[in-house]
Amino acid sequence: QVQLVESGGGLVQAGGSLRLSCAPSGRILGIKVMTWYRQAPGNQRELVATITSAGRTTYADSVKGRFTISRDNAKNTTFLQMNNLQPDDTAVYYCNAAIVEIGSYDARAYWGQGTQVTVSS
Repeated sequence: QVQLVESGGGLVQAGGSLRLSCAPSGRILGIKVMTWYRQAPGNQRELVATITSAGRTTYADSVKGRFTISRDNAKNTTFLQMNNLQPDDTAVYYCNAAIVEIGSYDARAYWGQGTQVTVSS
């Protein structure tokens, strides 16, 4: 069973930086789109950034210029570099990936367990 494993969350002061990473735990054929979402208490889960297998990226307006999504295709890993963090960025951050498993032709969506990011003012 493939699982997405996230790491890199924590507590940081406003203006600080964190780097999140996400990778599958088992052997796979590949990953198509990789996406970071976040969910703050009382809010709906929102898309933060997306990167395709070709490296095309999209960002939520609220994080443009501060966050950078990237991926290492050789390691099937995605990263979210978060700079100039603000208290409004406080949330649980989730990784989502469209994974093609060994023996399959189609991609299936997987979610990570979430990692807490807390930004103090």
